[in-house]
Amino acid sequence: VQAQNLVQMYEAARGYDAGYQSARAQYDASIARADQANALILPTVNAAAGYSQTQFENKTGNNIVIDTSFGTENASISASQPLYRPANLAGYEQGRKQVDIAKAQLDAIEQDLIVRVSTAYFDVLSAQDNLFLIREQKKAVAEQLASAKRNFEVGTATITDTREAEARYDLILASEIGAENDLRVKRLALEVVVGKAANDPKPLARPVTLPAIPLTDDAFWINQAVVNNPTLRQARLGVDVAKLETEKAYAGHKPTLDLTASYGNTRYPGGNASSGFYTRTTSGTLGLALNIPLFAGFAVENRVKETLSLEQKAKADLDSAERTVVQGTRAIFFGVKSGLGQIKALETAELSTKSALDANILGYQVGVRINLDVLNSQSLLFVARRDLDLQRYNVLLNSLKLRQAAGTLKPEDLEQINALLVK
Repeated sequence: VQAQNLVQMYEAARGYDAGYQSARAQYDASIARADQANALILPTVNAAAGYSQTQFENKTGNNIVIDTSFGTENASISASQPLYRPANLAGYEQGRKQVDIAKAQLDAIEQDLIVRVSTAYFDVLSAQDNLFLIREQKKAVAEQLASAKRNFEVGTATITDTREAEARYDLILASEIGAENDLRVKRLALEVVVGKAANDPKPLARPVTLPAIPLTDDAFWINQAVVNNPTLRQARLGVDVAKLETEKAYAGHKPTLDLTASYGNTRYPGGNASSGFYTRTTSGTLGLALNIPLFAGFAVENRVKETLSLEQKAKADLDSAERTVVQGTRAIFFGVKSGLGQIKALETAELSTKSALDANILGYQVGVRINLDVLNSQSLLFVARRDLDLQRYNVLLNSLKLRQAAGTLKPEDLEQINALLVK
């Protein structure tokens, strides 16, 4: 199976993920619904045509029946243009807002998909690194076990060294089985997201150099989040829609004015009841239709109360969303900042534990250190390397989450991480 990078995984997920496809369809439907709202402010035109046959008999005093049946043909066209309809105008503006809400929802789903793919991708890489380090540690402990056995055979070490190395080796075997299963599960999770079987993600190139992350201060990222975060955009648009709904409710008290026009033609090809000759009637009208509401059983007043309450709810939801986004952005910001500091510390710890291991191996060879010292140093080095790899992935993932919280995360941001992978 050919290895794939992060961008390729994301592109595969974009064409496969049901959540993203659903949001895309919802966005298209919202555009169509907004176009329907245009009808609220545009004229309406209707055409009608008909034919009828009238059976008309006139009976005289001499019992003579005179049949004067006749046919009627008619055709007409009528049009109406709203001139003053506040409710229609508010509905039209709501349609525009609904498109913006759907776009914000689509942006949120797209950003979430980027993070989900990246999370699954880094989980696989982390599981691969963990399994690799466990196997490397197993090799080192196996060498130490062989050395302890040789030393015991020549009488320069006790059986305790051998038993300690055997115990450590058995524990590593158990860890290896767990790590293999963890990698298998993480691969399956990645396959579920991207829709491709047997994924083989490309690892980070060594040595690892993380890209620069602009960490000015948390206020910068919070300001970005308040302006651009898709959740807040939806909440603000929700307030606007609620206000327009209140305007529609108030419009129940207001008059409406329409411009109306019609043109019609009625023909009697064989005459009618009053005339036996061909008759044709043409009429045209042009006027204004004014409607003034007087009383609707308090329906309008109660509708206004309802929409005002819903408007307050929308504002409260916006305040809650803003607090949540600000808190989340601040937490992610400090998580990235802390992660960068931990990486530097772990890089130093890796060097120091490696030096300590070399010193303990040398000390064991000359008889001033015991086998347990070497085994413990190997474990410390393994933990430092494992934590360092994990922290690098966490920083890369949290940098994406920080942009997601700020509402600026784009698929192009994956290119920066892609550049760190093995070509």
